[in-house]
Amino acid sequence: MTADDPYRWLEEVTGERALSWVRERNTETVAELTGTARFEALRSEIREVLDSTERIPYISRLGEHRYNFWRDQEHPRGLWRRTTLAEYRTEAPGWEILLDVDALARDEKENWVYGGAQCLRPQVHGAQYRRALIWLSRGGSDASVMREFDLERREFVAGGFHLPEAKSTVSWIDADQLYVATDFGPGTLTSSGYPRTVRKWRRGTPLTEAELIYEGKPDDISVHAYHHDTEGFERDFVRRSVEFYRCERYQLREGRLRRIEVPDDALVGVHREWMLVELRSEWVLGGQSYPAGCLLVTDFEQFMARGAEDVSWRVLFTPDERSSLAGYSWTRHHLILDVMRDVVSHLSVLTPDQGWRAAPLTGTPPLCTVSAGGTDSRTDDEFLLYLDGFLTPSTLAIGTIDSGPAEVVKRAPSFFDAAGLAVHQHFAVSENGTDGTRIPYFVVAPQGEIPPGGWPTLLYGYGGFEVSLQPGYRGALGRAWLARGGCYVQANIRGGGEYGPRWHSATLKSHRHLVYEDFAAVARDLCARGLTTPPRLGAQGGSNGGLLMGVMLTRYPELFGALVAEVPLLDMLRYHLLLAGASWMAEYGDPDDPAEREDLLRFSPYHQLRAGRRYPPTLLTTSTRDDRVHPGHARKLVARMREYGAAVTYYENIEGGHGGAADNEQAAFMSALAYEFLWRHLAP
Repeated sequence: MTADDPYRWLEEVTGERALSWVRERNTETVAELTGTARFEALRSEIREVLDSTERIPYISRLGEHRYNFWRDQEHPRGLWRRTTLAEYRTEAPGWEILLDVDALARDEKENWVYGGAQCLRPQVHGAQYRRALIWLSRGGSDASVMREFDLERREFVAGGFHLPEAKSTVSWIDADQLYVATDFGPGTLTSSGYPRTVRKWRRGTPLTEAELIYEGKPDDISVHAYHHDTEGFERDFVRRSVEFYRCERYQLREGRLRRIEVPDDALVGVHREWMLVELRSEWVLGGQSYPAGCLLVTDFEQFMARGAEDVSWRVLFTPDERSSLAGYSWTRHHLILDVMRDVVSHLSVLTPDQGWRAAPLTGTPPLCTVSAGGTDSRTDDEFLLYLDGFLTPSTLAIGTIDSGPAEVVKRAPSFFDAAGLAVHQHFAVSENGTDGTRIPYFVVAPQGEIPPGGWPTLLYGYGGFEVSLQPGYRGALGRAWLARGGCYVQANIRGGGEYGPRWHSATLKSHRHLVYEDFAAVARDLCARGLTTPPRLGAQGGSNGGLLMGVMLTRYPELFGALVAEVPLLDMLRYHLLLAGASWMAEYGDPDDPAEREDLLRFSPYHQLRAGRRYPPTLLTTSTRDDRVHPGHARKLVARMREYGAAVTYYENIEGGHGGAADNEQAAFMSALAYEFLWRHLAP
């Protein structure tokens, strides 16, 4: 405890005093929100969506098999499994179970949560995939244990590669070597808690004897290395993340590191002979200016031999006021571009040997999202196509470029009745009168006459880290909110990537206020259109979106009838000292810099809360096992709100990591808490 922060003790994640406080709050919340017929119905309906066996089993491709990780009521921790493409096309595919995580957790008496797998690609073309690296975390934290797994024997490899719990990154080099960035002991982690050394580890040797490849600086975010194994284009790379949006890239060749001289904030991808550079800021080369948001391509080997000034560059995409590059994906011979226009995706295919000729890949239904990606860019031109919308259940199609339309192989069921609902897109004008920026947002609402006082409305936002929010089908939201007569709104405020890097960079550090002014402008626009009123308007957000909720609470309390903040950042003067917080200073600012500290203080919810001011009822949730955003943020704000007599409800899941829940049962419970809370306050 300190004079300026009497609740510092709540930062002791597993301290007995802090956990006792958490248990008391949880008991109060369970008594307040659960046990009613509506809560039980919400939880049951959401659980049915999460456990439904009719969901699409999304797949990744490795050789002749399609791999999937699946959770349902019988397998809450999940099954890692595989099948063939021919079998996958059938209505009820037969699956080969590789790893039963529930059985593993029981056998080892550990609370294992599956974190993914990385398979070793056979060195001989046509050979079977045999080995994989499996990631398992305790309770869903970012820190994970890594183990080597035999896909044919379906068991962990005795004496194989193994890493203890840490925030590690690993890449196969070949069957007997890995690049490893992990916690090697004192002095080997950055101030953000990530590895700052990367080493080459040979099978059969102690991890402590792994050969040092690169060492970053203590204030870096992280370093890692990776191996490209495309036949004829094998390459090794090292990446040093200096800040969240700045990194240095090196090619490792014959034991020597050579810098890839592109802007530090650019995104770089290498495929066969090509290097793609996606700019986040202007780049001037040879007297020519390339704007932020554009995509450039050149020959990688020529670039490394001659330098950026002396190679030929081709512009594949240039943004405008309404469009931005949402992403790209390679197949063997083609490049799929995903371009957003007013937050709706449009796909095209570019072909290098035809002068980068562009052709549409598929049409996009109004106000829906479509995306595509190659399944194995090293071998052929097969791709997966995904499509969904707020009222359009997901579909999955498989196709091969230049071989006709993609074939729909899976359709998700409708989890709620969308009849009588409609989707619209509107634009609010930013609250900042000096720029008048138009802020897009989507509205999903009942058709017909608006009831007196408007609909109970849930406004969702994020506004950070260049994350774009596009239309998407959410069965739990549909059942718990839309089907019960609620209106849902998704705000595309600045800080995201909906209009490219400029949409994000406009809000960094001292300009952070624009994020919150944009969200408030959408809230006001909803009321001006008569869709809702402040007493019936709620808002929800998580992580950086939880910070957004904290600012709405303290700066714009009059606009909302209820707020839900999940795994939130809230103490912006200490966030850089808590867990991974130091890695986000490029986004928010440095609290140790006097000028930036003042900027942070202006919106830090923990410090802007005032005694005697009226605040809307607020629910905060987090996870004890969240090792990314410290649970102390939520705990301390709740304690201060209670001190001031503000209406606040709190629940902390002991498991779940940054996602808030470790399995479907926990996810359904946490989600039902939020919806029950919102219904109580927005439609009493």
